[in-house]
Amino acid sequence: MSNADIKNFKANFLNALNLFNNQEWYEAHDAFEDIWNTVDGDERQIIQGIIQVSVSQFHLSKGNLNGATILLGEGLGRIKNRTNINLGIDLETFCKCLEELLRKLQYSEELNENDKPYLLTQEINEF
Repeated sequence: MSNADIKNFKANFLNALNLFNNQEWYEAHDAFEDIWNTVDGDERQIIQGIIQVSVSQFHLSKGNLNGATILLGEGLGRIKNRTNINLGIDLETFCKCLEELLRKLQYSEELNENDKPYLLTQEINEF
């Protein structure tokens, strides 16, 4: 990647993170999908997992608990074994949050604002 490509990637990535963390699930899905089209390997799998988590939260916001649970589990599965990949996100903490949310959904426990997934940022690697 050229310096301009890296700068553009980082700007798009930070925009997608902000959309996700502001619980703009549909918009975050679209923004991460644009990024997903530019990466491969483990990075692509992680981004796809984040997209699935975004869609799960969108389903949850519309009351589709089954769809939310399925997509959350799929997204977590894509990310969980790749927490050592540095995309500038604390993937370990993210996965713990997703595991707890998934457990609550599976056992029909009451959810609160603290159960919404959030992507904590770290320094982003050069791509």
